[in-house]
Amino acid sequence: MFFRPKLVDSLAGYNRTLFAKDVLAGLTVGVVALPLAMAFAIASGLKPEAGIFTAIIAGGLISMLGGSRVQIGGPAGAFIVIVYGIVEHYGVPNLLLATTMSGIFLILMGAFRLGTLVRFIPIAVIIGFTNGIAVLIGLSQIKDFFGLAVEKMPAQFFQSINTLYQAADTVNLTALGVACGSLAIIIFWKIFQNHLGWLHHIPGTVVAMIAATITNTLLNLPIDTIGSRFGGIPSALPHFEWIPVTWDTAQYMVAPALTLALLGAIESLMCARIADAMIHDRHDSNQELMAQGLANIISPFFGGMPATGTVARTVTNVQSGASTPIAGIVHAITLLLIVLFAAPLAKNIPLASLAAILMYVAWNMGEWKKLTDLGQFRLPYRITILSVFLLTVILDLTIAVQVGLLLAFITFIYRISSLSRCEPIERKQYPALLHHEGRIDAYRIYGAIFFGAVKLLEKIEENLPLQTLLLDLKNVIYIDTSGMDTVAELAHLCKIRNIKLIICGLEHQPYEMAQRSGFLATLTPDCLYPDLISGIEAATHS
Repeated sequence: MFFRPKLVDSLAGYNRTLFAKDVLAGLTVGVVALPLAMAFAIASGLKPEAGIFTAIIAGGLISMLGGSRVQIGGPAGAFIVIVYGIVEHYGVPNLLLATTMSGIFLILMGAFRLGTLVRFIPIAVIIGFTNGIAVLIGLSQIKDFFGLAVEKMPAQFFQSINTLYQAADTVNLTALGVACGSLAIIIFWKIFQNHLGWLHHIPGTVVAMIAATITNTLLNLPIDTIGSRFGGIPSALPHFEWIPVTWDTAQYMVAPALTLALLGAIESLMCARIADAMIHDRHDSNQELMAQGLANIISPFFGGMPATGTVARTVTNVQSGASTPIAGIVHAITLLLIVLFAAPLAKNIPLASLAAILMYVAWNMGEWKKLTDLGQFRLPYRITILSVFLLTVILDLTIAVQVGLLLAFITFIYRISSLSRCEPIERKQYPALLHHEGRIDAYRIYGAIFFGAVKLLEKIEENLPLQTLLLDLKNVIYIDTSGMDTVAELAHLCKIRNIKLIICGLEHQPYEMAQRSGFLATLTPDCLYPDLISGIEAATHS
C-alpha cells in the first residue's frame, strides 16, 4: 500500500505481555523526554512548553503513522542551531511556517519514494555537520552553565565568542556549582548504571534534573529557573492557532524549510536504521518520511517546533523492552499527563541543570574519534569532514552541507575516473594483429565511460590507425550520455577518415544506452561483435 503505518502490521498477534512491555517502555521514555524536550526548546530560543508540546503531538503522530516499530520522535538537538537562527532572523511565527513547509517537503519526499536517497549522503558530510552542531550546542549552553549575565546570545559564532568573553566576569558560582553537580550525577549514573538494580531504567539526566530542582526548592538558590525566566509551563492542553501566512514571508522560508526537511530526513532515517539493528527489523523509510511530514505540519499549529527521530530516546525505548509503536504513543500520553498534573513543579527547575544536560547530549552526539583519527583517511575525506565541520560552526549548516556534498561529488568523480582506464591490446596475445601493425589498432576499456572519463576516448582520437579501430567494451560497466556522445563522435571521425570502427563486448547498461541513444542504428552489422576474438577475425579478414 502507498500509505501503511508500521502500527497496522505490529498489532498482528499483539497480546498482554507485549502491551505491558510497551507501556513500561513508554513510561520510561516519557520521563526521559521531559528534560530533553524543555532543554532543546530553551536552547532554540523558545519557551520550554514548545518542546514538550512537540514531543506530545509530533511524537505521538510519528509513532502512530511512522514506518518504524520503535522509533521515538520529538524535538532533537540537531535542530537547535537552525531553529535558533530562524527565530533570531525571522521570529517565532515564521519558524512555525518554516516547520509546516518542511513537513510538506518531507511528505513529498516520502510520496515520491525518495527515502532511500538519503542514504547516499556521504558519511564524511554527516560526521562533519553532526560534530559541528555538537560544538554549537555546547557553545550555546555556556551562558546558563556558568550563569553569565547575558540577555541574549547571538546566532553567529564569532559574535557568540565575543559576547561570552565580554560577560566572563559575571560568572554565577552557584549556577556553576549546580551545573557541575548535575553533570557529575549524569556521568556517575552512566558509569554505575548497571549496578543500580531496578533504578538503572531511570536515566541520569532525569536524576540530575530532579536533584537540582529539589536542591533549588529547598535552598532557594540565586539562579535562573524556568519559573524566573519563562514563568513556568502551562498546565493545560496546547490550543490550536492558525499560523499567519503571507507570500512575502513564505518565499523567504523556503530555504530554511528545505534545510529543516533535509536534516529531519537524515536524522530520522539514521535513527530508524540504528533501531533496525537493535530489534532485527527493517523500517519503511518512505512511510517514515511521510509520518515525519504530517507531524511537522500539524505540530506548529499547537505551538510546536520541528521534530524528527531521536536516537537517545529510541535507544532507551528499545532497551526498556518496547516492541511496537504503542510504546511511542504511551510516551506521548505520559508527557501529556505530566503537563496536566505536574506542570507547577517545573518552575523550580534550574536552567544551569538543563544546560548541563545539553552539554552531555552534545558530547555524546559528536563522533569525536572520527576527528582524532583523521590521519588514517585519505586527504579528500579529511578535507570534506573538516570543511563541513568548520563551515557548520563558523558560517551555516546549509552552506556546510552544500560544500560538503560538492566536495564529496568531486572526490567521487575523481575516484571513479581514476579507476576507468584504456589499454592498448598487446599484439603478441593475438597473433593475427602482428601482421597489421599501423593499420589495425585494438584497445580494451575498463570501468565507466562518463563525463569525467571521456578523455580516454579523446586520446584514442589522437592516434587513429590507417584501416581499422577495435574497441573492446566488455569491461565497461556504465556509459552516461556524455560518454555515449564521445563514442558517437569517435565513430563519426572514423567515418570521415574512412576507418572502420569495430565495437566488441557491448553488454547490459552500455548496450541499453547505445540502443536508446540511437547509436546502434548508425552501425552496420559487421561493426558489432560479442567478443574481441570475433572482432579481430572480422578485422583481419576484411
